[in-house]
Amino acid sequence: MTTRAFQKIYTRIDNITKATVTLRAQGVGNDELATVGGKLAQVVKIMGENVTLQVFAGTEGLSTDSEVVFHGEPPKLRVSDALAGRFFNAYGEPLEGGEIVEGEAREIGGPTVNPFKRIQPSELIATGIAGIDLNNTIVTGQKIPFFADPDQPYNAVMANVALRAKADKIILGGMGLTNDDFLYFKSVFENAGALDRIVSFVNTTENPPVERLLVPDMALTAAEYFAVDKGEKVLVLLTDMTLYADALAIVSNRMDQIPSKDSMPGSLYSDLAKIYEKAVQLPNGGSITIIAVTTLSGGDITHAVPDNTGYITEGQLFLRNDSDTGKVIVDPFRSLSRLKPLVIGKKTREDHPQVMNACVRLYADAANAKTKLENGFDLSDYDERALKFARDYSEKLLAIDVNIGITEMLDTAWTLFAKYFSKEEVAIKEELIKKYWKEA
Repeated sequence: MTTRAFQKIYTRIDNITKATVTLRAQGVGNDELATVGGKLAQVVKIMGENVTLQVFAGTEGLSTDSEVVFHGEPPKLRVSDALAGRFFNAYGEPLEGGEIVEGEAREIGGPTVNPFKRIQPSELIATGIAGIDLNNTIVTGQKIPFFADPDQPYNAVMANVALRAKADKIILGGMGLTNDDFLYFKSVFENAGALDRIVSFVNTTENPPVERLLVPDMALTAAEYFAVDKGEKVLVLLTDMTLYADALAIVSNRMDQIPSKDSMPGSLYSDLAKIYEKAVQLPNGGSITIIAVTTLSGGDITHAVPDNTGYITEGQLFLRNDSDTGKVIVDPFRSLSRLKPLVIGKKTREDHPQVMNACVRLYADAANAKTKLENGFDLSDYDERALKFARDYSEKLLAIDVNIGITEMLDTAWTLFAKYFSKEEVAIKEELIKKYWKEA
């Protein structure tokens, strides 16, 4: 070993896999950065003097005598208001040659906010999407995933949420984005004139997959700066957490760890929880709300990634194609926001809870009618009306391309009730019927 300007340098590597190298070293810290043969790496395991590093760009071209230089510190992000409106890579470096951000360097992946400093969420985040705001209202400080098949337009939904959401800052963490997706996000934000409140950390398919492991921590370090230090309402959008988990699996498998379910590392639950538990509502009014995409393989909700995610998060939003309208909708049966009771009917109009319940119940009646039709049974007059209601409800309220406020969503639902049903069939409290019923 030699030292150069306080950096430890080693030139003997004991073991090389496709993603990691192992050597004997002293005085090295967990998560510390290093370069191995000029390639950036990070300490992922220390057993006595045996240190294992994950090499972000892969180990191709490295040899047992490649130079290993330890940097003496973990990855950091420089935080300041100048982050807003910028696109960065997984290391927090500006993309497309922009100026480096000056500011305080903060360690990424630090501990979550002390529970003692948290308060119960009580503010809603309006997204303009009725399938979310009407049926599955999101609350500041909540953590909730989109579950979607890989062919769903989930990135378009995320971009629209970013533009519509009533938040002070939007932080995008893009993992494994295609170049088309990256350019799509960039052009949508620029064309909407919204760049001044959006910060983006991007890893594309052209970048090494292991770099994805840095993206959520970079995004959440920026989020904590704006929420904790500045008291702002921050919405963090992470896409795609399945690709993040795949990168975890690459590293753990190369370290000869025994894989758990679906070839995922045994640490998957804690790895995901470390990210999602950064969601918080703070007494100073600042908050971090996390909406993440988890793509499903063949619609398999039992896969380790969505399965573990479901235990950590406060609900889920399901995207699916609606065969009746040909549109992508937020599925009212499989979606759930566990925190919505904190705001619906309190921060929204008094009729919100009853209208939401009536809509889903009538939509369920339509699903039953469809089953009867498919099995060759005759439909009643009520069944016929329920089917027509379901089509209108899907097109005017559930479709992800509908962009209206919550009050307008409620008014639309009342119009649909009166168009297809009697007051008795809708079964909403009489005082609300008297106040809001809209005669067809």
